[in-house]
Amino acid sequence: MKVILKQDVENVGRKGDTLNVATGFGRNFLLPRKLALEVTPSNMKMIELERKTLKKKVELERVSFQGLIERLSQVSLSFARKAGEKDHIFGSVSAGDIKDALDKLGFEIDKKKIALDEPLKRLGNYTVAVKVFHDDKAEIKVAVVKEEEPVEPPAEDKKPAAE
Repeated sequence: MKVILKQDVENVGRKGDTLNVATGFGRNFLLPRKLALEVTPSNMKMIELERKTLKKKVELERVSFQGLIERLSQVSLSFARKAGEKDHIFGSVSAGDIKDALDKLGFEIDKKKIALDEPLKRLGNYTVAVKVFHDDKAEIKVAVVKEEEPVEPPAEDKKPAAE
């Protein structure tokens, strides 16, 4: 079955794509949810007009996101964690931790857009990609450093004050 996508569908395609999909998938999932239209000459003309306006809109959005990408690329985050032998840290630095730190700096980034395959579990410097717009990514620098334990001054003998 040939369909034209009306919206981006994850793992299927982007808005405006013409695809050949299984009949059941098209009839039972895409068409009832109004995610796609069946390919007909009139639908093709309508989608072509939408595709042109969408292309202009996407270019304008891409330009507006370039500033965000540049600002994010200059960000450097540092996380202090307790560490044991061989630079293994107790706990980890996850995408949620990075999101919270970015929120404090004024960036509102969805946690799912932080490309961290697995949490950081060792001390060191890392480069983490943040998906900003479709395929455009910014890379932020993340440093995981050893948390310094506070050194307590030696206890002094308290002598009673002379009267």
